[in-house]
Amino acid sequence: MLTMITRSQAKMILSLQKRKVREENSLFVIEGDKLVREYILAGNRVALLAGKPEWIDGEPDAVISGADEVVTVSYDELRRISSLRTPHNVLAVAPMRREQFSDVLLRGRLTPVLECVQDPGNLGTIIRIAAWFGIGNIICSPDSVDFYNPKVIQATMGAFMHVSVWYMPLDGILGKAAAEGIPVYGTTTDGTSIYESGLGKEGFILFGNESKGISTDLLQNVTCRITIPGPSKPVAGLESLNVSMAAAIVCSEFARRKSEGLRV
Repeated sequence: MLTMITRSQAKMILSLQKRKVREENSLFVIEGDKLVREYILAGNRVALLAGKPEWIDGEPDAVISGADEVVTVSYDELRRISSLRTPHNVLAVAPMRREQFSDVLLRGRLTPVLECVQDPGNLGTIIRIAAWFGIGNIICSPDSVDFYNPKVIQATMGAFMHVSVWYMPLDGILGKAAAEGIPVYGTTTDGTSIYESGLGKEGFILFGNESKGISTDLLQNVTCRITIPGPSKPVAGLESLNVSMAAAIVCSEFARRKSEGLRV
């Protein structure tokens, strides 16, 4: 028998919009009919499924049975607990993945590295881009937006299931890579055109903060500065590309070179 959501459950879901609470409880929120459905059908269990009665009634048992607890909510209740302006029919509370980091995961492959990327939409889009090009790991500086931020999860459109995001100081891992001869590509406005640069099959691709770019300290670890050529003359309002747009173009060019067996 289904029960209605309780005040304590609603309060708990709302509290998970805060990073500290998510980390303390190792829980995060997934919103949206398609996203929740695909997450469970991919073999992931959720701790709580809160949906409108008609949505729950219309879902197969394979979805509903993937939740430890199922409760019903009205549209007004969803509006109160949702992080979205216009909520969908369901949301789920799920346990965070617990993975052990090893730099072996990064050997022989390309890994995007994000310095202080603050916008949830940008991180979510970059995760989606990484998944599209078969990139399984992203490294973020500790001051970047949280992977489990509801807006990040929403922006990934499900790609968060296929990419691991690690948070750590960047100078250590990039400095070690440069010392070992592993390429560290830095996206800058004064680099060599990515279409004219030698690009390998492994290394780190460093993307900077939305407004400040790559910090001076981290630029010291960059072994190859690359840029995306734009207008031949300065154009007002077009100083640079959005970081997620830049990530899409850069990852696409790396993928093109790899598929064609090219380096230069």
